[in-house]
Amino acid sequence: MTHRSLYIAWALLVALSFGSTALSASGIWAQWPGVAGVAVMALAWQKARIILADYMGLQRAPRWRRGFDVCLTGLCLLMLALYAAPLVL
Repeated sequence: MTHRSLYIAWALLVALSFGSTALSASGIWAQWPGVAGVAVMALAWQKARIILADYMGLQRAPRWRRGFDVCLTGLCLLMLALYAAPLVL
């Protein structure tokens, strides 16, 4: 892993964190809580994928990365379903 790729991963993580902070500070939660929940979960999912791939070195192990991606996607979808359940009912 080169220093340049780690700096790019770090910059992406900072940008995604700013995005989730801006989303939280906006008034979207009061108007569209479902849309806001999906957006926050998508940002968190992408941050977790960057951490797994770049900082834990799963780019060099594609099978392991695919396995973690499947598990991470399933976990995020489960959490999103649990978040949306009271909104739908």
